[in-house]
Amino acid sequence: MSDAESDLLEGNVESLEVKGIIGFDGTTIKGFIMHPDEKHAVYPLGNKVTIQDWTTKTQVFLTGHTNTISAIDVSRSGKYIASGQINHIGFKARVIIWDFDNHTIVSQHELHKVRVEAVSFSSNDNYLFSIGGRDCGSLVVWDVTQGQVICGSAVAHGIQGEATTILSMNRRGPCFMTGGDNHLAVWTVDKDARKVQSLDVSTGKLKRTILCMDANERDELCYCGTATGDVLKIRLNYHHDPDVLAPAKHPMTVGCFTRISNKRLPMGRVDLYSMGVRSIRRLFAGPLLIGAGNGVIELVEETKSTGAQAKIPSVPTLRVLKSTNVFGSVTSLQLMKNDTVFLAATTNSEIFSVNMDTFETELLVTCHISTIYDIAFPYNFSEVFATASKNDVRVWSLKTHRELLRIEVLNFSASSVLFSHDGKSILTGWNDGIIRSFTPLTGRLIYAILNAHNKGVSALATTHEGDILLSGGCEGQVRMWSITPYRQQLICTLKEHKAPVSAVDINKAGTEAVSAGTDGTCIIWDLVRQCRRQILFGTTLFMCARYYPTDVQILTGGSDRKLSYWEVLDGTLVREVEGSTSGAINALDISEEGSVFVTGGNDQIVKLWNYQLGVTTHIGTGHAAVITAARFSPDQKHIVTTSGAGTIFIWKSPPDMIKAKEKTDENEAVVSKEEKTDGGEELIQDLPTARSEKSAKSDKNQPICRCPCPKKAQARNNKGGGVGDGDKIKSPEVKASPKEARTPEVKPSPKGGKTPEVAASPKGGKSPEVVASPKGGKTPEVKPSPKNETNGKKSERKTSLGKDWHSACLRCQKCNKTLTPGSHAEHEGKPYCNQPCYAALFGPTGFGRGGAESYVYKK
Repeated sequence: MSDAESDLLEGNVESLEVKGIIGFDGTTIKGFIMHPDEKHAVYPLGNKVTIQDWTTKTQVFLTGHTNTISAIDVSRSGKYIASGQINHIGFKARVIIWDFDNHTIVSQHELHKVRVEAVSFSSNDNYLFSIGGRDCGSLVVWDVTQGQVICGSAVAHGIQGEATTILSMNRRGPCFMTGGDNHLAVWTVDKDARKVQSLDVSTGKLKRTILCMDANERDELCYCGTATGDVLKIRLNYHHDPDVLAPAKHPMTVGCFTRISNKRLPMGRVDLYSMGVRSIRRLFAGPLLIGAGNGVIELVEETKSTGAQAKIPSVPTLRVLKSTNVFGSVTSLQLMKNDTVFLAATTNSEIFSVNMDTFETELLVTCHISTIYDIAFPYNFSEVFATASKNDVRVWSLKTHRELLRIEVLNFSASSVLFSHDGKSILTGWNDGIIRSFTPLTGRLIYAILNAHNKGVSALATTHEGDILLSGGCEGQVRMWSITPYRQQLICTLKEHKAPVSAVDINKAGTEAVSAGTDGTCIIWDLVRQCRRQILFGTTLFMCARYYPTDVQILTGGSDRKLSYWEVLDGTLVREVEGSTSGAINALDISEEGSVFVTGGNDQIVKLWNYQLGVTTHIGTGHAAVITAARFSPDQKHIVTTSGAGTIFIWKSPPDMIKAKEKTDENEAVVSKEEKTDGGEELIQDLPTARSEKSAKSDKNQPICRCPCPKKAQARNNKGGGVGDGDKIKSPEVKASPKEARTPEVKPSPKGGKTPEVAASPKGGKSPEVVASPKGGKTPEVKPSPKNETNGKKSERKTSLGKDWHSACLRCQKCNKTLTPGSHAEHEGKPYCNQPCYAALFGPTGFGRGGAESYVYKK
């Protein structure tokens, strides 16, 4: 055992290096915040807080939450980060204060129930204000310096609804505002008395749901965006001295404003912002920056009223200066210090940079908005990969991490995606039961198979030739399709599973396929006979299944946290290892050479395994949700994983794995060169594509297998002897095009009407009679001679694994058992029985089997 293997068995596990991350959660209100140094961006990603260097794009993850983060804020000084989460009903929701520089937890509390709606630091960084959701309804004031709670109170009272947003004052640290459903109040903290006092803002008859707020730098005015689509202007009535905390007068509403429309509206109507004002920022010079729910971002200024009568209290006094659209509900607006650009985050998980002068937008960040269900690479091409998620399928650049193509099918989810072997189409399966094929460059629809599965398509796989497509459905059926450029036809339906099919994989030869089901079974299908070959039972919900590169084993994972090795030949369980200690295995993939494989599951950890030893070699942490898919790039230099949070992680493969891949490529290049220069042997690639398993006579000198039989026969022929028993062979009856099949060498007949005569054997045996085709479009059919006149015995050859064998040579090299064509294995040109000889000699090691070599059959 090598030193590396000894280290692995001792538990020495290394970390995977992250090369890039594609992900952003834009659904959190005020969830995208630029740090005061303007070099870092802070935003939540699942249950982790992400700190991203805006220049180098490197990321740091703060781990401590147990569920999705619902609120986040950065202190004015940039020293602290606060985050709150949601939790299950009946459980406490955690609030954590982080140290920005050290990436550590400063303090935390669990004083809210179920959900933290919003958090905000005071202007002097001494306090953290947090409000709970509708199941909590409480306000908590936390002392950051002392690390303890000061006081708490109910937010709403009377007929007021829940509070959803919070705003700290700019000049008064202990003062803040809360807004929500028919709720708007000003609060003051009395630290000595350990209590908090509130004053409701007088709104008269106005009833609005406050979505966002922003105040001017002197705490004189506050602008509130509402769900109605207008803006409330509030006079806070604070004393001019910042040390006086309580308002001198009761805060009151100045007006309810909406924009002045350029359109001609009916009498009494005003132009409101569609889907409400979701984000608002007041600039230093006075104009307002407004982001609406329909993606409209406008720069407006307050002017005199036009005097038009309206049926609602909204007065059109906001004149639009500039406008743009980002096609998504705006959740965050971040102003940069130079005031030349600002950043806008949307619920579509996109971040735009908007020029303040021209209002031209530039897309900086984009990703999926929901769970990513599948990953696919083109065959033998590692530059791009595709992902499937809700509403769309996207193609990404592996090098730049930028989106190259987006294929949208709104209101439906793509459960699976794969590239055709020739790379001319992208095959996708959707939950509406339709299989759709698109062009990889433009995303244009090529064809759609309607009603492929009545409960949605859950898995797809295709053969290397691309003529057969296998699909799995949520109703438990596996369907086999014939794919042609102009027609897609159902071949058969395989009904064995009793629950949704979670994964489908086809072996390299295209003769077998395995389907994993959540009914606790994996079924190996014979695609030629279109029936079940083997069935694998387990006390688990199988979530993934993959063929070993040599197709001798199958690796599965499921809800029992186990990784299982299965023999393809008889379906026996060879090995079972624990893949995770805390969650199900949702995804796995095996490297091209079969030495390692990668897994991911509910524990949010990416694990790289040694296939032979069955131990973990590397782990990758960073995912903020359950891992849903994992794939090796074709060049084996990268590993791509996705999660339920819609994020994509690109990992760098370990150096030893890259070196092994390069060595394999060099060996294949040498073998390919030898095959091209070696003209003395018949190459497998040159054999006819159409063959028969029947035996027929052929020329005795035709090379068949690599055994010494033909050489011995030639030696006897040179001495004048005949071909002995077992030396004379038969050729199959070949029906193929002249370009694909080799025709026997014939001597021209004296007259064109007679059948050409084949050169006779040295001992006087009858040569096979060749019947010429009337129109030379087909290869002449070779009729076997009745009998060898010299010996009176026939010799046969049999076709198996794409090669011809002497009958006497088709025996296992270890146990000498006679082998049946098509049901044995081959290693270095020698036949072996599948079980137990080949498996014991050349199967994967780790369970007392010996070497790790295995044959690779090239068609």
